[in-house]
Amino acid sequence: MGVLKKIDQNAERWLLLVFYVLLVITMAVEVLRRELFSYSSIWGEEIVRYAFIYLAWIGAAAAVKERAHIRIDVLMHYVGPRPKAALYIFGDLVMFAVALVALFWSFETVLVSAKFGSVTDGLRISKVWFLMAVPLGFSLMIWRLIQSFQRDLKSLRDGTPVFEGDKLFD
Repeated sequence: MGVLKKIDQNAERWLLLVFYVLLVITMAVEVLRRELFSYSSIWGEEIVRYAFIYLAWIGAAAAVKERAHIRIDVLMHYVGPRPKAALYIFGDLVMFAVALVALFWSFETVLVSAKFGSVTDGLRISKVWFLMAVPLGFSLMIWRLIQSFQRDLKSLRDGTPVFEGDKLFD
């Protein structure tokens, strides 16, 4: 299996793991410092906050990849494979349009922050690094939606069952 294929299959999982571990370890250290030493740092709260923001946006992209977002699929139980694929394509097109608009406007926020040199309160690091979580998340979503279009168009053409993701409940 090639490196690019592994990255394509697992990029969000690896990134989610990194940010989740960073969040949990930093939070645990800060709780121990606060309870045992009656001292807490200003940087700990910021790291947890920004790790959570990255976690949320990368997780949204991972949910697009796995078709794990909440959806109303009552109609999907009554249609065949081709109409089901067409409905999924329509939903992905709407999400794609929203993601493009959101990507455009999220870059504007990053550019304004870069222009004025805004920094975080505690770490004094440029906020651009943390505001980039939103464009990164939407870029990953757009990439996963393009892959979803390819997969669904193949299902529509072949009349095979469309990928619906794993079910949480039956």
